[in-house]
Parts: sequence; C-alpha cells; structure tokens
Amino acid sequence: MSFRYTVTLTFNDHATAEEWLVWMCNEHAAQVVDAGALSAEIIKIDGELARCEARYSFASRTDFERYVRDHAPRLREEGLRHFSTSRGIQYERSCGEVVARMPLT
Repeated sequence: MSFRYTVTLTFNDHATAEEWLVWMCNEHAAQVVDAGALSAEIIKIDGELARCEARYSFASRTDFERYVRDHAPRLREEGLRHFSTSRGIQYERSCGEVVARMPLT
C-alpha cells in the first residue's frame, strides 16, 4: 500500500499563509516530488484561522523513509529560512500507511 505524509501549518495572519501558498505551489512541492514523492496536494483549509496543509503521497514507507533520510533535512531547512516559527507559524507533521481506497482503482 502507499504512504501519506502531511504537514499542517497554522499562521498568525492570512497574508503569511498566502505567501506560503505561492512558495509551495511555485517551488517547494515540486522539490518534494523530485525528491521521491509520487504527488503533492496543497490545501487551504476553510475557517477563520489561517491554516494550510501539504499532503504528499509516497509509493511505500521505505520510499518515505529514504526521502526523510536523504532530502527532508535540506528541504525543511530551506522552508524554515522562508517561514520560520519566529513568524508565528506552527507546524504539525503526520504520516501513515493507506489501508483502503474507495473506489478501488
């Protein structure tokens, strides 16, 4: 089965969230795909809080672990240079194995 990795960000303001969305769509998400993800989705979460998610699909946990070992440190460092926690941004990461998909394809 495939593997998913999600990064959820909560911003202090909508302007920073919009800046992050532009950077993700024009740069960072493609770099993660180039580093081993099968695909990326960038989500602007509905609601009053400025929240977004980056959702990545990997072929397997092994491919994700390779990404974490070989590429994530550099890409995370780059992301924090642009969008550090000192700007009031909170990061949350989660990951897991896909156990079912509907409809089956």
